[in-house]
Amino acid sequence: MSDPKTLPLNDWHIAKGGRMVPFAGYSMPVQYEGIMAEHLWTREHAGLFDVSHMGQLTFHGDNVADALEMLLPGDIKGLGANKLRYSMLLAEDGGIIDDLIVTNVVNPTASHYAMVVNGACKHGDIDNMRRRLPDGIEIKHHEGQALLALQGPEAASVVNDVIGDVSDLGFMSSKGMLWNDAFLWVSRAGYTGEDGVEISVAAEHAIALAEALAADERVKPVGLGARDSLRLEAGLPLYGHDLDTETTPVMADLGFAISKRRRAEGGFAGAERILDELANGAVTKRVGLAVEGRQPVREGAMVIDDEGNEVGKVTSGGFSPSLQRPIAMAYVPIAMAAPGTNVQLSQRGKVFQAEVAQMPFVPHNYHRKGKK
Repeated sequence: MSDPKTLPLNDWHIAKGGRMVPFAGYSMPVQYEGIMAEHLWTREHAGLFDVSHMGQLTFHGDNVADALEMLLPGDIKGLGANKLRYSMLLAEDGGIIDDLIVTNVVNPTASHYAMVVNGACKHGDIDNMRRRLPDGIEIKHHEGQALLALQGPEAASVVNDVIGDVSDLGFMSSKGMLWNDAFLWVSRAGYTGEDGVEISVAAEHAIALAEALAADERVKPVGLGARDSLRLEAGLPLYGHDLDTETTPVMADLGFAISKRRRAEGGFAGAERILDELANGAVTKRVGLAVEGRQPVREGAMVIDDEGNEVGKVTSGGFSPSLQRPIAMAYVPIAMAAPGTNVQLSQRGKVFQAEVAQMPFVPHNYHRKGKK
């Protein structure tokens, strides 16, 4: 196995006390002062995440939106200028190859579609899309770009003070900005459930930008550990754990990402299977679980029936710092998927009691334009 690659902020993380671990082929910080502290700081203030391992792609050519809609179930043609949309790259049988964010980039000099894909999947995604998209569509992989995410209720006010005004950006919108002669592409989305921005910046400016943001007393750097616990509380799936090629968008409870038009027209990979599941239900469903006691149940634990037979599987689990209790996500038979249903979990010979819970576990705090 080759050594993990380093990202533009590698030395900065180490100088800040980051404990580095291999993740998605890169050396990345798992924590600085502690997962619990970093998690709660992000919920209350602003956490700075390095997500430069993600794949930043742009698509150029004629009829890009039409071409992407053959592979993604989302409404790409209906995406407004500089708006973002969550979607999925689907296999021909409807299985999820990756989940991703698409942006319709419109600016005075050029227009194109941009996409951010998961770091561990990016090279496979690019190969897959190059093989399946028409020859006239060019995919550019912007390997010279870093990606920073500032998340939390004070994130936007920090960006206003350090970079410039983002009060005009609502949830799932973006724009270009200048900071110290560096061009930034700033999006307002977030995988923590909190308000926040993601900033694409040329690698040579990444350390200076991270330093400027972290110099604000409302900001602390946050590692992979709290990133995972935050997204779990937000009920957001992680590719390779809660999503894979064996799961469809309907099984994963991501039907919201398939618009009314796409449901009516179809025309995307796996449409026949997925539309049938939307109409008639899938055999299994991703659900949230509130686990009794204090001990977390981890990925890989079995969901069992009264006779002890495996009927489902936990895909993410941990202790919720915000709720001070263990929570998890699992795939269960549709008959067990209703909130309030009691389920049993088995891990390492121990049986745990749990109840199907509504997700998100912690309410989302995204910024809707026009609302405080």
